[in-house]
Amino acid sequence: EEGLFDEARKRRLPAFPVTVGVVTSLTGAAIRDIVAVLRRRCPVVNILIAPVPVQGDGAGEHIAAAICALSELPKVEVLIVGRGGGASEDLWAFNEEAVVRAIARSRVPVVSAVGHEIDVTLSDFAADYRAPTPSAAAEAVVPVLDEIMERLDELDRRQRRIVDTMLQMQRHRCERSLSLLGEMRVRIQTQAQRLDDLRDGFTRAVTERLTALHRDML
Repeated sequence: EEGLFDEARKRRLPAFPVTVGVVTSLTGAAIRDIVAVLRRRCPVVNILIAPVPVQGDGAGEHIAAAICALSELPKVEVLIVGRGGGASEDLWAFNEEAVVRAIARSRVPVVSAVGHEIDVTLSDFAADYRAPTPSAAAEAVVPVLDEIMERLDELDRRQRRIVDTMLQMQRHRCERSLSLLGEMRVRIQTQAQRLDDLRDGFTRAVTERLTALHRDML
């Protein structure tokens, strides 16, 4: 009724997070899998871990408090919350109201990674993204850095090719313009020479005519 599970309130995960927060136990396989995948895919990512008990009395309160604490850190951009697989009673802490509300209140997007793909908890519904396993959660929150670098290199090469092509086209246009200017200069010089010749011819004709008239008058 409060809309904590509504799809409309779910946020997109950041494309290139610099710092990832992780709320889980330090003794389970989940943390090892998460850290290993994060480091393999994006070695430069910062990882902040809030170690908590993930089952037993009081586990839900610890998980909720850790979610609130990490999400309030300005540099944290996304959270992974979860644990490895187990029996339904082992996963029960992630069904507790305090955990669900902490996920819903988180300042940053939350990825739920509780158990295996067949395991479902209320935290999965409240989270912005539900991952089938802790490893899959790590894959969801960070890109593969090598692929990004390759893509950037390709974009750089493509941009250089485009710039070179544009410069070549502009060079050809400039050369063509200079060629046209050269042709125009020759034409102007030719017309100017022709005008000079006409002027000289006209001057000679007038001079000869005046000379003839003067001679006739004498």
